[in-house]
Amino acid sequence: MHHCRHTLFNQGHYMLDQKKRHTLKTGLVIAGSALMLLACGKKEETRPAEAPAAAPAAAATAEPLKVAFVYVGPVADAGWTFAHDTGRKAIEAEFGDRIKTTFVEKVPEGADAERVFRDLVSQGHKLVFGTTFGYMEPMLKVAKQFPDVKFEHATGYKTAPNMSVYETKTFEGAYLAGVIAGKMTKSNKLGVVASFPIPEVIRNINAFTLGAQSVNPAVSTRAIWVSSWFDPPKERDAAMTMISQGVDVLIQNTDSPATLQAAEEKGVYAFGWDSDMSKFGPKAHLASAVINWGPYYKQAVQAALDGKWQSGETWWGVKENSIDLASLNPALPEDVRKLVEERKAELAAGKPIVFTGPIVDQSGKEVVAAGKEADIGMLKGMNFYVKGVEGSIPK
Repeated sequence: MHHCRHTLFNQGHYMLDQKKRHTLKTGLVIAGSALMLLACGKKEETRPAEAPAAAPAAAATAEPLKVAFVYVGPVADAGWTFAHDTGRKAIEAEFGDRIKTTFVEKVPEGADAERVFRDLVSQGHKLVFGTTFGYMEPMLKVAKQFPDVKFEHATGYKTAPNMSVYETKTFEGAYLAGVIAGKMTKSNKLGVVASFPIPEVIRNINAFTLGAQSVNPAVSTRAIWVSSWFDPPKERDAAMTMISQGVDVLIQNTDSPATLQAAEEKGVYAFGWDSDMSKFGPKAHLASAVINWGPYYKQAVQAALDGKWQSGETWWGVKENSIDLASLNPALPEDVRKLVEERKAELAAGKPIVFTGPIVDQSGKEVVAAGKEADIGMLKGMNFYVKGVEGSIPK
């Protein structure tokens, strides 16, 4: 994530449409002791200035940690970026005046991101979060140039002494949604509005399918790729196309509620993704796979404040309260609700139920043997569809 956001694919896959790119022009406005970066709709949460300290040493200890977040989408997307910004607000509530947060929204993946990271460092930010896969290379480049700044990259796989990676097991939410989808479909045709063919998204399509197959072996899944994390008209068109093909349960790995809204309009079912989207289609909405970034952001900020921050890789799921299937439709049959709670409890206990064999790919080749778990390499680099997913993965 997109939202989002994995492994050895050409960086070009993740670039937003060229027409959407825009040049970031930044200016520095000095007003009292507060700095405001004007970049791409940038906003900064300002707090009352500290009273002048008697000695420089005292002033240094009183200075808040400046924490920055860079978002690929708008904070109002109701999905991926909205969920990250909810996490930002959680650390503000947790740490108060000990930190000062900033966010820059709608930053395209690529060169624009590099400029924004560099600019934020120049403004004195010492902890910088980049929240989409395509920020990996730009962030790595800037991190190497500023070793005293701590960088955190969502969904990537490259680290540095001052750059960590973190992500949520969104595939666990997709699997739980699949369990409901398999029970609720009448046509046995499921659909996914997909963003970019990176392992994260392929993994979610497969997990959704495996969850559905675990309760209904007759289901099949199709995906339409829209080559964007956030493009509501394209997302809607993809959903409408699949509905016209007989799909009656939809999920998306994109960042707007357009898929759910299309389902509501056409009288079929769909899920919310990244945040609770139930209000956008109350009748169509079966549940939402909700990401909770708060626990990780609190941990990272606490470590930075304590001087104990270290580079590493974090991948949390249901067990760590990082992903949940929430806001289940009250009209869901009791047996379906109970089944989802049972599966969720297994995930909360740390059981790897999603990608445990036997699993076969589209061609029928066994990729995970019975009783075995998919290893981290397969999960992080997933580049195949499981049996039951129709079509092919775009190159």
